[in-house]
Amino acid sequence: MSYKTDIEIAREANKKPIMDIGAKLGISSDDLLPYGHDKAKVSQQFINSVQSKEDGKLILVTAINPTPAGEGKTTTTVGLGDGLNRIGKNAMICIREASLGPNFGMKGGAAGGGYAQVVPMEEMNLHFTGDFHAITSAHSLLSAMIDNHIYWGNECEIDVRRVAWRRVVDMNDRALRQINASLGGVANGFPRETGFDITVASEVMAILCLANDLKDLEKRLGDIIVAYRRDKTPVYCRDIKAEGAMTVLLKDAMQPNLVQTLENNPAFVHGGPFANIAHGCNSVIATKTALKVADYVVTEAGFGADLGAEKFMNIKCRKAGIAPSVVVVVATVRAMKMNGGVAKADLGAENVDAVKAGCANLGRHIENVKSFGVPVVVAINHFVTDTDAEVDAVKSYVEEHGSEAILSRHWELGSEGSEALAKRVAEIADADAANFAPIYPDDMSLFEKIETIAKRIYRADEVLADMKIRNQLREWEDAGYGHLPVCMAKTQYSFTTDPTQRGAPTGHSVPVREVRLSAGAGFIVVVCGEIMTMPGLPRKPAAESICLNDDGQIEGLF
Repeated sequence: MSYKTDIEIAREANKKPIMDIGAKLGISSDDLLPYGHDKAKVSQQFINSVQSKEDGKLILVTAINPTPAGEGKTTTTVGLGDGLNRIGKNAMICIREASLGPNFGMKGGAAGGGYAQVVPMEEMNLHFTGDFHAITSAHSLLSAMIDNHIYWGNECEIDVRRVAWRRVVDMNDRALRQINASLGGVANGFPRETGFDITVASEVMAILCLANDLKDLEKRLGDIIVAYRRDKTPVYCRDIKAEGAMTVLLKDAMQPNLVQTLENNPAFVHGGPFANIAHGCNSVIATKTALKVADYVVTEAGFGADLGAEKFMNIKCRKAGIAPSVVVVVATVRAMKMNGGVAKADLGAENVDAVKAGCANLGRHIENVKSFGVPVVVAINHFVTDTDAEVDAVKSYVEEHGSEAILSRHWELGSEGSEALAKRVAEIADADAANFAPIYPDDMSLFEKIETIAKRIYRADEVLADMKIRNQLREWEDAGYGHLPVCMAKTQYSFTTDPTQRGAPTGHSVPVREVRLSAGAGFIVVVCGEIMTMPGLPRKPAAESICLNDDGQIEGLF
């Protein structure tokens, strides 16, 4: 049996005018800044007007470690949101925007799939409302102003060997990871070594996603440490006098983007930090606004629960003062088989033993999420090749771990296929059984926070960090940054720092290669193993197959 592709389904969508979608949330046309007919930004004036309302229930969707077999976290997020609306709940979803880097690299588009998608699909996966361009431009402005400050006399006495601010571009380009800048003589400035990260790893991206309003945004931008002097005292963005102009560039980007699902239910799509190198959650302002206008808000955290969910709980919830009522962990039978040792080419054949062997990865994630004091439901994202025996094996395993697994067929059937999942999730959320708490306190030392995550979430035996890194952490503590949470930058494919180690390994070490202080965002980035903050393109990038067809439609992006 053949199925329509995601893009074919998206192009057949019966979209409603975005003003009608806003009306479902009580947002008048005066408070929407339209970008065409099917997307709009929500005004700060409206956001301010709903702050006195009671919060709805927050539902987090996370997943097992990603595999080439596919898990469908965003698809499940959209399907669950549609399912909640189908059973009569006032629900909406909050997800991240897509980065051009993976779209043209290996991952492809990020708007759900099948009959559980957010539209307009093509625009969301390309330039959308220009938020990423604004973030890249604001970051680049600060980069230019730092080097300009040094060129015109260096009043702040920046040590050019200690400029901490790297550049960014929203594309996978390994050639830019480490570069020499300002070459070519006196007119071009003072030569120095620098490099590029991808835009989603920018501290500006993290700041936009954690700021509560424009005033908070400007303050956080000013707090960015851009460089150090010879005596190692920090130079801030506010010392360069860049935060005001950066805020101007980010003024519109700060407003959440309103779009719709295939079933015409509202969705905020805003912000996009990666979870393997940043904190992996959509913006605080979008999530908190959604909680004021909907009774149930379904949001997601990037990659597996060891990265996205951990950062959602320890960073976003801590900073924003929010807490999930229930967490949905997404798994697939195919991924269980791959974790159980089955090759991708053989995933179509029934193999109950491999499913059982691969469930250890799922079990680890269930235990980890429960350690934050929140109830867990497993969503088995259905594939047509799944057999009843394989599905039952997952359900039995999950039941043995004190949770329940529900088969969801939203990809194939839309909200009809996610109705059972939606009913159970709503029941748990309404029961108010969550007793959420981060897994480490603010006053724990920075290295102990790293160890806590490595040992409790990754099940590592030890953290390997040389004296230079340990001394750097102590210096930051002495400077008043010891209360900050830590943001682990690590491969998404494994609990270890080795992407080939599937399942639920124990007895491993977590090597820390580098630590970075994101003073404006309010966390310490801990770079582990071989993870790169500027990805490279694969041998055969998706860009090779992306083009316009004779009808002017995009091919190959999805």
